[in-house]
This record gives sequence, structure tokens and C-alpha cells, in this order.
Amino acid sequence: MAYWLMKSEPDVFGIDDLERVRVEPWEGVRNYQARNMMRDEMQEGDLAFFYHSNCKVPGVVGIMRIARSGYPDEAAWDPEHKYYDPKSPADNPRWYRVDVAFEQKFERVIPLADLKQAPELADMPLVRRGNRLSIMPVSEAEWDFILSMLEEA
Repeated sequence: MAYWLMKSEPDVFGIDDLERVRVEPWEGVRNYQARNMMRDEMQEGDLAFFYHSNCKVPGVVGIMRIARSGYPDEAAWDPEHKYYDPKSPADNPRWYRVDVAFEQKFERVIPLADLKQAPELADMPLVRRGNRLSIMPVSEAEWDFILSMLEEA
């Protein structure tokens, strides 16, 4: 099993939305590096932290499970869809998505500010300056440490 962190803006799609619908396609990723991770590396059963970004207190808010490995993002083929990409034909898709399933909502946010202060997370892409990826791998040690931060509160 691999571990991931996946970002979403809570006013677009947040942990409460995922809890309500239970399983959702993680669509609209338009970055090649993140696309490659979804297409080539994420596997059914992997776990991911749900991270709220671009909000008052950005941070880790829960856990989701990869419910379906990478498959073409059909939104790219729909001219009416906000994620439409005319350069991504169905016979040679450019963009991929995974399905995610709700696992757990944390009782509190683990704020980015706290994550940045932890020496144990110094090598994590999330806390490095200039990292804008919406999907990133998380090592098992980082995963365990972040979960331990819930117990400290």
C-alpha cells in the first residue's frame, strides 16, 4: 500500500462533501506530474490524506481510500464541462483521475503551520517552499507522524 496527500478547496469539494457522497471521481487534475501519479502509481486500496487548501486554515482534515485506480478523465472530452480539453481525445487521453472513498474525518484540522514546524516532515513535498502540486506521495513514516499529531491535541 502507498500513501498520498490530495488537495482540494473546501468550497469546491471538501471532506464533508466526500463524507456525504461516500465515493467520488477525483477529476480536473491538469498537472502532468500529478496526472502521472494518478495514472501510474495510485492503486486501489492506497490511503490518502484529504487536505483543504486555499482556505482560512489549510491543513489535513481526514483520510480517504483510493477506490479505483487511474482511468481517463472523461470530463476532458465534454465541451460543456469546466475541465474540457480539446487536446485530450478519447482515443488518446491526456488526463486521468482516480475514484476516492471516504474513510475518516478528523475531529480537528492538522494545520499546515503545524506540519511545517515538525522536523520529522522536513522532506515532505507539502512543506517545501514553492510546492504547488495537488497530489503528492507521503512516506509511511510521514503518514504515521501526521496521525500521531492528532493525539497531541
